[in-house]
Amino acid sequence: MKKLTYKFSTASTFFYFDTAFADLKTIVDKQNAVVITDENVFANHEKKLKGWNVIVLKAGEAYKIQPTVDTVIEQLIAFGADRKTFLAGIGGGVITDITGYVAAIYMRGLRFGFIPTTILAMVDAAIGGKNGIDVGVYKNMVGTIRQPEFLLYDYSLLKSLPESEWINGFAEIIKHACIKDARMFKLLEEKTLANFQKNKTLLSALIQTNVKIKAGVVQRDEFEQGERRLLNYGHTLGHAVENMYELGHGQAISIGMTTAAMISKKLLGFKQSEKVIALLSKYGLPTVAEYDKEKAFEILTHDKKKVRNEMNYILLEKIGKGVVRPIPLNELKTLI
Repeated sequence: MKKLTYKFSTASTFFYFDTAFADLKTIVDKQNAVVITDENVFANHEKKLKGWNVIVLKAGEAYKIQPTVDTVIEQLIAFGADRKTFLAGIGGGVITDITGYVAAIYMRGLRFGFIPTTILAMVDAAIGGKNGIDVGVYKNMVGTIRQPEFLLYDYSLLKSLPESEWINGFAEIIKHACIKDARMFKLLEEKTLANFQKNKTLLSALIQTNVKIKAGVVQRDEFEQGERRLLNYGHTLGHAVENMYELGHGQAISIGMTTAAMISKKLLGFKQSEKVIALLSKYGLPTVAEYDKEKAFEILTHDKKKVRNEMNYILLEKIGKGVVRPIPLNELKTLI
C-alpha cells in the first residue's frame, strides 16, 4: 500500500494506492459506518459488502437529484445514524457526489470517504471536495466543497467496468494532459487503452499522475478563484450537452474539449488542435456531434463560470498549458 497526504484549508485527505476494499475496515469503524453505493456496484461486489450497513441507489446521472438525497437521508434516519456515523461512498462520480453532499448536510456534517470504482472517479470526480446534485438540465447546480477523509484505490474493482466506462474516464485523463502535462499527453499518444487495461503497473502510475495533478491544483486553489478553473477545460459546453442528450460525461466533455481546442486556435493561435482531436478519437471519444446549439447556449449561460456578461472559458496556449480567457457571451455564441 502506498499513501499520499494532501492538506487542504480545513482538512487533509489520505490517498491509499495499490490497496484492497478489505482494508476499509482498518480505516473506519465498521459498526459506525454506512456504505452508499449503486445497484451495479452492489450486484458485482455484494460479497465484499457483507456485514456492512449499506444503502443501495439506482445507478446513473439521472438519479443525481434531490429526491435521491431525500431517500438517503430517510435511510440514514432508519439506521439511527448520528454525528459519529461515517459515510463511505463506493462507486463512480454520481455516488461520490451524492455521498459527499449528504455528508455535508445530514445533521450539519458527517465524516466521509470514497472508494472509487470507475476510472472517471479515480482520476477526477472523487478528488477535490466538490459534491453536488443536478437540477433539471443544469449540472451540479447545488452542492458543497468539503474534502473526504480518504480515497481508497482498489484496481480489482475495475474488472467489472464496461468498456464504455473506461473510455468515459479517459476523457478526464486527456483533459489533465491538455491543461497540465505534455509528457502524459505524449504517453497517451504512444500507448492504447488496451495497454492500460492489461498492465496494472502502467495503470497505477497513470492514475497516480492524475491524482497528483488534480489534488495539487485543488490544494493551491480549493475554492476555484483561479487555477482550479483550468480543470473545467471542455466542461462549459460539455455540461450543457451532457444532460440535454443523456450523454456519458466523457463523451460530452470530449465534444466540449474539441470545441475549446478550435476556439483556442481562433483566439490564441493554438497550433495543436488536430493533435487533441486525434488523441480523443484514438481513445474512442466523439469529437463531432449534432446538437441544438441555441438550447445548449441557453443552458451554458447558467454555468457557474459566467461573470455578468462574460464566460471564463478554458483554452489552450499549447498542449500542457491551459489558460482562463474571459469571452463576452455574444462573441462566445458566435464561436460555438
